[in-house]
Amino acid sequence: MHTKLILINGNIHTMDRSRPRASALAIAGEQVLAVGRDADLLQLQAQGDRVIDLHGRTVTPGLIDAHLHFLSYGLSLQEIDLVGTQSLEAALERVAARAQTTPAGQWLSGRGWDQMLWPAPTLPRRRDLDAVTRDHPIFLRRKCGHAGWANSLALELAGISRDTPDPEGGAIERDPATGQPTGILLERAMELVMRHLAAPSPEAAVDAVRTALRRANSLGITGVHNMEGSDALRAFQTLRRRGELTLRVLQQIPEADLDAAIQLGVQTGYGDAWIRFGAVKIFSDGSLGARSALMVEPYEGEPHNYGIAVATAEHLKRQVSRAAQAGLAVHIHAIGDQANRNVLDAIEATRRNGIGLHLRHRIEHAQILQPADVPRFAELGVIASMQPIHCTQDITLADRHWGKRSRLAYAWSSLLASGAVLAFGSDAPVETPDAMQGIYAAVTRRRADGYPSPEGWYPEECVSVQDALYAYTVGAAYAGGEEAIKGTLATGMLADLAVWSQDIFAVAPEDILSTQAVATIVGGVIVHGQDAL
Repeated sequence: MHTKLILINGNIHTMDRSRPRASALAIAGEQVLAVGRDADLLQLQAQGDRVIDLHGRTVTPGLIDAHLHFLSYGLSLQEIDLVGTQSLEAALERVAARAQTTPAGQWLSGRGWDQMLWPAPTLPRRRDLDAVTRDHPIFLRRKCGHAGWANSLALELAGISRDTPDPEGGAIERDPATGQPTGILLERAMELVMRHLAAPSPEAAVDAVRTALRRANSLGITGVHNMEGSDALRAFQTLRRRGELTLRVLQQIPEADLDAAIQLGVQTGYGDAWIRFGAVKIFSDGSLGARSALMVEPYEGEPHNYGIAVATAEHLKRQVSRAAQAGLAVHIHAIGDQANRNVLDAIEATRRNGIGLHLRHRIEHAQILQPADVPRFAELGVIASMQPIHCTQDITLADRHWGKRSRLAYAWSSLLASGAVLAFGSDAPVETPDAMQGIYAAVTRRRADGYPSPEGWYPEECVSVQDALYAYTVGAAYAGGEEAIKGTLATGMLADLAVWSQDIFAVAPEDILSTQAVATIVGGVIVHGQDAL
């Protein structure tokens, strides 16, 4: 196999411990042929090969976002964007603007509101939306995705009234004086409304994923672990068949499809280097922002609120066992410390029984832990799949609702010190898929404006740039069972890499935020920045 592309005069961070740095890299087919010095690799050049002078630019393995909702992210780019709105009035202005251009009777949907950014950080109500329009049903998901805000027409269409019972694993917020629903729906109560929203057509899903692909590639992302179901999987397959898939996908299986997966015989790892099945995605609790994360002790100032068990401990044990027996790993959403404990207990039960010992189970988010549970990740071989930007965005919430327990919130350093593997992602569209913002958050534990202090929030849990990048490359590849082909730049590995505007290892931490992907290469093909090289 001869080379087709040779990169020289670069500052290459390979993430390969046997050869961490190099200046040149040769690509043949979809793989790395060689890594080393310019003079040595130029000897591999054959007629027709392209040689690219990087002029000292920095190269890393392509980034792998280990947790996001790719189709939802693409669709979110078409919805009402409430991210960053600084007041209830600002959010309502965006809804009103969309209502003016939408025919009466059609749903208005959006996401991204966060009441903690507002001067009065209280949950909004249906009457706020009713004042904007009574001609459109409206449903707006909170930034975390675990709470929704509906207007009266949406509640009416969904059949939600004061007499509607809370669904299992969910809650309908009610006015304490009247018992009427306020318009806020938590966890599985959101499904009462969301089932009335039209699902995207297959071609609309393809268009949304195509849009998200361009954005992801522009951020140096070459692989994703997608936490969605069949609509996204069909779109990925369609784009691959058309030759338009420009990143690699580890596709999860929703818990609702577990029986079908078992019956069909699908197992973790089935697929190829472009689309592969990962694990069964299960929810154990809610979120911090919705105060529905399941806690050992109640929320600060709410003595009766321990959060919501979306799945009971018994249910988790049963489902983890069923999946493991069928050869399927589990990736379980757990945010509260009780939820994390329940998931660790469920996985420990299968490990003790010798079921699926080869499977790499994961906890998604792992946002707050009890001290006794930190070492259990490494002991049980459970990967901590975490999203650093959640930490910096949730500081105010964590301090308010978890208080001093926040010492072990987003405990990256403690988990690493215990021997656990970290895999980093974004949870897009909950947060931006820009991994540079994630790396900055992991390294500094402070926001872009410096909040809460120069030292960062619980700075003992900061990690190095090396550790943060590792979690977006090697750690994410390991979490998907693909470390033999992804995550490092070494001979025989997939030629997935990113060229950066500056070296994040050498700049001040705040300058990481301005680092951009000059070019992105997937399988030896330049998918972003063709003109920049």
